[in-house]
Amino acid sequence: MENNKFCQSCGMPLTEDIYGTEKDNSTNEDYCKFCYENGEFKQDFTMEEMIEFCIPLVVKNSDMDTETATKMLNEFIPQLKRWK
Repeated sequence: MENNKFCQSCGMPLTEDIYGTEKDNSTNEDYCKFCYENGEFKQDFTMEEMIEFCIPLVVKNSDMDTETATKMLNEFIPQLKRWK
């Protein structure tokens, strides 16, 4: 099954088990639980801080080196809903 949904804050691929939550405990399918919980963003990051935070995670969990991950995130993250 192909997953084309990404957290609209950090860009992580989304699956039902990691959806964020609203204040009423309903799911929010735009954000992951690591970024959004109880109707609020968990980190008070700027877009630049989110990119810097995500670089080592992308490097660790993919075949990308730091330079490639940085370039990809600088192109991808600004397109997400939270940062528009």
